[in-house]
Amino acid sequence: MRGVGKSSRGVSLYSRWINRPLGRPAAAAALVVGLRPNHVTLLSAVLTYSGIAVIALVSPGPGTAVVVTCLLVLGFALDSADGQLARLRREASPAGEWLDHMVDCVKVVALHAAVLISLYRFHDLPVEGWLLVPLAFQTAAVVIFCGGLLTDKLLSAARAAGDTTGATGREASPPLWRALVLLPVDYGVVCWSFLLLAQASWFRVGYATLAAAHLLFAAAFALVWYRRVAAVTVPRR
Repeated sequence: MRGVGKSSRGVSLYSRWINRPLGRPAAAAALVVGLRPNHVTLLSAVLTYSGIAVIALVSPGPGTAVVVTCLLVLGFALDSADGQLARLRREASPAGEWLDHMVDCVKVVALHAAVLISLYRFHDLPVEGWLLVPLAFQTAAVVIFCGGLLTDKLLSAARAAGDTTGATGREASPPLWRALVLLPVDYGVVCWSFLLLAQASWFRVGYATLAAAHLLFAAAFALVWYRRVAAVTVPRR
């Protein structure tokens, strides 16, 4: 299973040391029972979307916090397992990648929409401005998700076309400090933040802190991505 892992470039400590290892036994179990990668993707979606529904529909409290966190964390682990299973079975395909990204796209948008609903329905907000926080978080999360995918695709296309300037190869061993710095924008950390739902005011502060980190990183990533793409030169045929 360790031989089918992806590169650690651009991956935080949580995904590298916790989420991917959690996905390995899930991928191995799926292989043993005969599940295909798309089955694991759909199971990940069921768990994740169930957790999102609980956020929007159930009043915050200790039980809600535990249920939501477990569903989101397990869903994220299976999100790693489907790719590992696909590589293990040598069944990676454009259709599987499309399904995985579509599930992730819905997840990114729906999670913060659910938080907005929860804040409106169940929280005694000191000011209505708190309702803007999920919208800002959602915007930053979508920019990071879509911008990262688009940049990878453009650089991969440039490498295939023979560019040797901006589209460099993948970094084998990224520095540890970079993986540590990326922790605030790791989806897994966002999942665990829902344990704070047991105390509504703590959750709002923690959620707002992660939102601010996402906004900051979205701006920084956009600048880095643009520079990398701008450095690409595709040779003329």
